[in-house]
Amino acid sequence: MANTFTKISTVTVSTAVSTIDFTSISQTYTDLKIVLSARTSNVDIDAHLFVKPNNSAVNMTQQWIRGSGSATQTGISVRFAVNGSTSTASTFSNTELYFPNYTSAVNKDFQGTTVQETNATEAYIYICSFLWSDTAAITSLVLDLLAGDFAQYTTATLYGIGDVTAAGPAKATGGIITYDTSYVYHTFPWSGTFTPTQSLTADYLVVAGGGGAGGAYTDANVFGSGGGGAGGVRCTVGATGGGGSLETALSLTAQAYTVTVGAGGAGGGDNTNGTSGSNSVFSTITSTGGGASANGGGSNGSTGGGGGSGAGGTGGAATANQGFAGGAGGGGTRSGGGGGGAGVAGTVASGSGAGAGGNGITTSISGTSTTYAGGGGGAHGTGGSSANGGSGGGGNGGAPATSGTANTGGGGGGRRTYGASGGTGGSGIVIVRYAK
Repeated sequence: MANTFTKISTVTVSTAVSTIDFTSISQTYTDLKIVLSARTSNVDIDAHLFVKPNNSAVNMTQQWIRGSGSATQTGISVRFAVNGSTSTASTFSNTELYFPNYTSAVNKDFQGTTVQETNATEAYIYICSFLWSDTAAITSLVLDLLAGDFAQYTTATLYGIGDVTAAGPAKATGGIITYDTSYVYHTFPWSGTFTPTQSLTADYLVVAGGGGAGGAYTDANVFGSGGGGAGGVRCTVGATGGGGSLETALSLTAQAYTVTVGAGGAGGGDNTNGTSGSNSVFSTITSTGGGASANGGGSNGSTGGGGGSGAGGTGGAATANQGFAGGAGGGGTRSGGGGGGAGVAGTVASGSGAGAGGNGITTSISGTSTTYAGGGGGAHGTGGSSANGGSGGGGNGGAPATSGTANTGGGGGGRRTYGASGGTGGSGIVIVRYAK
């Protein structure tokens, strides 16, 4: 059985409160757990704590055992214990409560432990077993005190424990598999195989490798190179490349689908253009590798998912609905343009500075909002300023040039000085998700 912990809610006490309430608890988990760090205003070393499923202490029985290191006590009551106000100042008891099968239509057994450092001479550990003789599903849990309030800085966190084999199974193999309460995610930072075990509808993000940047060029002066174009982006969630409409989710069957994650293009050496990034592929979806940028000698950028920038010449065109064009170089100004990003075109170079890389696109398809496929920043040669890459992993122009970030499809940054290569493009990524 493969279980996952999901934090449902945390309560941190800022001013004294009499109860801590967790309400409207989702019924999608198998078990619940509360972790409590507590101190109270109750004038006692160990203050009495009540645990109330559905805010009820009716039909509740309990057995407990307490050890102090020198003596053992046992008892039967409906209350537990946490640190009181006469415990050593600023000490908090640590409690864990575990509620298995909380949605079942039978009586509920649950367990608890508390560790207390109560004063200079006493410390306790409690082990408790509770029985709530009620067949209702637990939809709320209330922590209450016999007297007094929970003190400032008391913290309680409720976790849901899900059996992903029974309640939310993965319906495919391949990649790095993660879960939340709604989706299963398969992340491919490298090439692999995605194999559904049943028919399913899948969202996807397919980012190609970013383009590499050219090297500097010299005759009497040094000319900086442009930034590499970002890898093309095709996505069904949040945004897709090139300002296009969102892609359509795929209907997949129980068969193997090859996943290819494109590598970033190499940076060019002195007087040499970079190379374009490699395509990424998932099922019928192909994203085009980012275009390479020109070296500082005045040539044009290459076409790609996001266009490579020019260095004196024009910027490369982008693939429709995957990225934007690269910026033109500055000609006699010895500066390179910015590489095209998935979300914005690369900036044209000027006499005073190189062009910035275009920004990428942001999507939450991984469960976390993340930006991908920024274009590389251009570099300026003798005099002037080099430029930064776009958000989403674009490398910065300069000396040294920086590479695009791995698994973002960012373009490489342009090279400012002679004697080293332009930045390498960042590798791509493929993410597949489907509903649990």
